[in-house]
Amino acid sequence: MKDQHINGILESAPLARLGEGELAAVRAHAGACAECRRAYAAARAADALLRERASETFEPSPFFQTRVLAALRVRRAEEEVPAFSRLWRAAGSLASSMAAAVALLAVFTVVAPDLGLVPRADEDVTAAASDPYESVLLAQEDAGEGEMDYDQVFTAVYASGEEAGDGDE
Repeated sequence: MKDQHINGILESAPLARLGEGELAAVRAHAGACAECRRAYAAARAADALLRERASETFEPSPFFQTRVLAALRVRRAEEEVPAFSRLWRAAGSLASSMAAAVALLAVFTVVAPDLGLVPRADEDVTAAASDPYESVLLAQEDAGEGEMDYDQVFTAVYASGEEAGDGDE
């Protein structure tokens, strides 16, 4: 038994749960081995501390019952509120802001064409251009010439400027 230490037995379960045969083997080995004697003494001390701590009674503060009952009443009152109103309380601001954004977009959709900010589908885009150079460029795009490179843009702009009498003299 000198080669077999009792640390495995002591670590497997508390002393109170060990059977009589195991306790007898632990005591016999602890009497012969100094290292196991210290482990057995530590296990007995831990067992005594746990028993002492478990036997203590704890008295809650005088207002503990009041606070617990008040918390239970609040929780019960929250459970009585319908699910939709709890959901609305949680997500109401998000839903309200989304509704406001949709309403604002609807107003801009109706009002913007009347303000002339966006050309209508039936309007001529070249007529809507305020800059004479824009109208020349847009007219050439409408003629089906496709995308223009820089030289074609400069030629179109300066040619229209000379025709209008805006050229350098």
